[in-house]
Amino acid sequence: MKIGWNGTGVVGHASIEAVSKDMQRAESAGYQSYWLADHPTGGFDALTALALGGQKTTNMEIGTAVIPTFPRNPMSLAAQALTVAQSLQVPFCLGVGLSHETMMKDLGIAFEKPIRHLREYLSILVPLLKEGEVDFEGELLSCKAQIFKRTMPDLSVVVAALGPQALKVAGQHSDGTTLAWVGPKTIEEHIVPRIQDAASAAGRSIPRVIATLPVCITDAADERRASISRNFASYAELPSYRAMFDREGAAGPGDVALVGTRSEIEDRLQVMAAAGTTDFGATVYAENPDEKAATLAFLAEMAAA
Repeated sequence: MKIGWNGTGVVGHASIEAVSKDMQRAESAGYQSYWLADHPTGGFDALTALALGGQKTTNMEIGTAVIPTFPRNPMSLAAQALTVAQSLQVPFCLGVGLSHETMMKDLGIAFEKPIRHLREYLSILVPLLKEGEVDFEGELLSCKAQIFKRTMPDLSVVVAALGPQALKVAGQHSDGTTLAWVGPKTIEEHIVPRIQDAASAAGRSIPRVIATLPVCITDAADERRASISRNFASYAELPSYRAMFDREGAAGPGDVALVGTRSEIEDRLQVMAAAGTTDFGATVYAENPDEKAATLAFLAEMAAA
């Protein structure tokens, strides 16, 4: 399992400089990938930030986790992703997802027929990114286009998929899935079988499973889990995440976070890998400098190993 860094914590700064410094720190520490989210109402574009911040990156995959699909036409997103990938010296992974109905409501966008939307979106996006052309007419989306540049950059596509239908679409049309707040039991029993079966039926290679969870090395595990559950309580109220917590037997975010002693977290990472996780995007949750330093040092060791 590859160890990467999820830089979503810096998104709220809305600063290219902050993203660039975060990427440099991650690469210097030996992380194998760097992931950045695109908040649909945040006014800060993750793709532009990664393109500018990644100009000095030479040894670390760069990716989005994730770009919401409803606000962007697939042709427009393909054009931007291809431009970003062309600007980088390293592989680029475009992570996309439906986002959530409540977030789309804030934008005045109807969250209608999400699975059909996702299937048709990928039927346009992926051929443009992989082959440079598409001729597709669907119920919700259509596109006939051929891109200018025929030499395709090193670019892959993954989909944020949690439910059975979304996992099927991701397996059929993309290179894998990117997950947040999903524990090892759910990955092993729900995520991996469904996406692998769909990929196999479509003649695709074994899909990536990219998981992101908070990590905290601490002697106060119960207190930190409670704190995580309080601070991220909104995720437990979103239907798609609530279903994953229920599958895991978790009350909320704190129960799936990697919290505890160094040896306990190392064991949890091994369990994540054994469950079928191919990539782990770490975020640090700490409530004092000692916890932060210990957690960062541990994750850097894991990435280097």
